[in-house]
Amino acid sequence: MSGDWDQLAWLINRLLDCAARPFPRKPYLRWQIWRHFAWIGFGSLPIITVISACLGVILALQAAQQLEKVGALSYVANLVGISIINALGPLLTALILSGRAGAAFTAEIASMKISEEIDALEVIGVDAVRFLIWPKFLAMLVMAPLLTVWSDFVGILAGGIFSSTVLELSARGYYEQTISFLDLRNLFFGLVKSVGFGMAITTIGCWQGLLAKEGAVDVGSRTTRSVVLSIFMIVLLDLFFTALLYTVH
Repeated sequence: MSGDWDQLAWLINRLLDCAARPFPRKPYLRWQIWRHFAWIGFGSLPIITVISACLGVILALQAAQQLEKVGALSYVANLVGISIINALGPLLTALILSGRAGAAFTAEIASMKISEEIDALEVIGVDAVRFLIWPKFLAMLVMAPLLTVWSDFVGILAGGIFSSTVLELSARGYYEQTISFLDLRNLFFGLVKSVGFGMAITTIGCWQGLLAKEGAVDVGSRTTRSVVLSIFMIVLLDLFFTALLYTVH
C-alpha cells in the first residue's frame, strides 16, 4: 500500500516539473495537448448541455413548489442561480468528467502500462509523463472551468425558460433578479472548485492507471477504483470550498 502512495507522490512531483515548462516546443507534444483540449472540451459539451438543462428545470420546479406556499414565487431565480453557480454546476460538471474523462485516462494508461508501452517510450527517450499525462492534466485544468461556465449558463437559461413558460414569471424579471443577486465572488468560487476538481480527476485517474500490473482484468478494476476515488475526492473538495465560502462571507 505504501508503494501506491509513493507512486502518487512521484507523479505529483513529475507534474510539478512539467508545470515549469507547460507548453513544450516539440510539435508532437503540442499536438497531444491540443488533441486532449478538443476531446475533453468539445466531446463533453453534448452531455453537459443536456444534463445541465434538465438540472435547471428541476431546480426551478422544486423551488416553485416550496416558494409558492409562502407567496415568494419570484425568488425562484435567486434559488436556481445560487444553487447552480455555487454548488451544482461545478459538481455536476466534475462528476461527468470523472466518469467520461477520468475513466478513459485510467484505462489508457493502464493498458499501456500492462503492455509495457510506457517502458518503451522511456527507452527511446520520450518522457512518458510529459507525453501521456501532462497533456491530460493541462487540458483538464483549462476545460473544467470552461465547461463549468457553460453548465452554469445552460442551467440558468433552462430554468428561466421553464419559469417564463410554465410558471408564468417574467423572463426579463427572472434574469434581472439573477444578475442582481449573484456577484463575481460566487462565480469565482465556482471556477476555483472546478479547477480543483479537474486536477483531482486527472491525478487520480493517471495514478490508478500507473498502478495496473496484473493483466487486462486489472484495467477494469483500476478504472472502477479511479472513478470511485475521484467522486470521493470531488465531494471532499466541494465540502472544503463550501465551508471556505461560508467563512469568507
